[in-house]
Amino acid sequence: MDPKNFPNLRTRREFIRQAACAAVGTISMSATIRDLRFINAAAAQTSLGDYKALVCIFLSGGNDSNNLIIPRGPDYADYAARRGLLALPENLLNNLTSLNNDGHTYGLHTKVPEVAQLFGEGKSAILLNSGPLSYPLTLAQYKSGAVPKPPQLFSHSDQVTHWQTSLPDQPPKTGWGGRIADLMHPLQLDLINGIPSANSAKIALCTSLAGANTYEVGGVFGQYHVSTGGAVTLSNVTGNRLQTVQDLIALPDVNLQRQAYAGVVKNAVDTGALLNTSIAPTSAATYWNTQFSTGSLGTQLRMIARLIQARGTLNMKRQIFFASVGGYDTHTSQIGTTAGNPDPTIGSHANLLTELSKGIFAFQRAMEQLGISDKVTSFTASDFGRTLPTNSIYDVAGSDHGWGSHHLITGGAVRGQRTYGTFPILANGSPDDLGTGRWIPKVSVDEYSATLAKWFGVSNSNIATIFPNIGRFASPDLGFML
Repeated sequence: MDPKNFPNLRTRREFIRQAACAAVGTISMSATIRDLRFINAAAAQTSLGDYKALVCIFLSGGNDSNNLIIPRGPDYADYAARRGLLALPENLLNNLTSLNNDGHTYGLHTKVPEVAQLFGEGKSAILLNSGPLSYPLTLAQYKSGAVPKPPQLFSHSDQVTHWQTSLPDQPPKTGWGGRIADLMHPLQLDLINGIPSANSAKIALCTSLAGANTYEVGGVFGQYHVSTGGAVTLSNVTGNRLQTVQDLIALPDVNLQRQAYAGVVKNAVDTGALLNTSIAPTSAATYWNTQFSTGSLGTQLRMIARLIQARGTLNMKRQIFFASVGGYDTHTSQIGTTAGNPDPTIGSHANLLTELSKGIFAFQRAMEQLGISDKVTSFTASDFGRTLPTNSIYDVAGSDHGWGSHHLITGGAVRGQRTYGTFPILANGSPDDLGTGRWIPKVSVDEYSATLAKWFGVSNSNIATIFPNIGRFASPDLGFML
């Protein structure tokens, strides 16, 4: 294509750069022949029925969940002794009254009263000590090397990949959310001669509010990127430029490559315009009875709520969302000071947990306002947990990279007010401890993710298609979803 003949489109490189940002996630059925395994599996799925959505809240950097869920009673002494300056006062914890008895009592960080409220309402559950595993693993097996462990433990990039792919022993190609999209997105398409009709889903099943991510990478369908302000449109392809694109599509003898470029741009422009029109009724902050915070996570979750409200206009039966917030790599200054003394109830981690708690609470109330709380489930994930002992005796104390960590699952379909998994033994010499308060996970990411996928509608026969390693573990369904 000679840019001189089409000056409004400028260069091919600039064209592709612009189109790539806006067109990611738009539907292209030409890709569906790439993976017959998923196409065959999709054919075996039943119809989707009612709407459902999964919302992954990724705590980037490695959340110190040792200060999110804290043992009370007899176990607190081991916690306080090994945490040092990071230990939260037991009398200030948000109390948890669990419907199941696992032999422990728990409290939550002082800055997450909203999560404690949702737990008490039966709308939130806690998953204890989960993380990437290649196989179930004991401390003796870890030390002897008798059982394979995930590669590059304690590395940010590797552990993020393990969490988001649920395939720690394979080269990363697709995420488990993306594999679900490959399986289920075809069921949202009404095809006429291989072309999606007006009744088809208008955007891809996976939507990211935090840019490109491994979790939503599929082999067939892409992820749709949306900012906290709406769809990212091709701002320079308007007016005469858009008309040029339309003219290119209409030309009967147009170069096929040029025609394909024009089609991508036109599809991206149309999709972005439709999405922004669909979410327009919820543009006012006052639309929501419970206000979202204006921080990074709050604005992401607010946009996800708006997209869910627009699900009917967009013809969506299933959606997977990805939100992410950074700052959880708290090596130093994890806590603050009060009157010159270390204070673990304030500081960077306390601020992050405040944002998380308020965000989850506002989002849950938004789903209740829409009347679909039982159709939407949010869940946390993170690179890893962090070490139980502090890495400093001074008020700049923080914690180092760990392994197993605790997580929150929230929604009307969650079997809430319960804990799942096994809380680690905190005392020195613990069989759960690699030596520095790094917990060997008792629940694999596979089990955690497969439980969510089953609720989402992945059939029992297809769980192993999404999670090839699930047969290595005891619990393909952990029971935290109704």
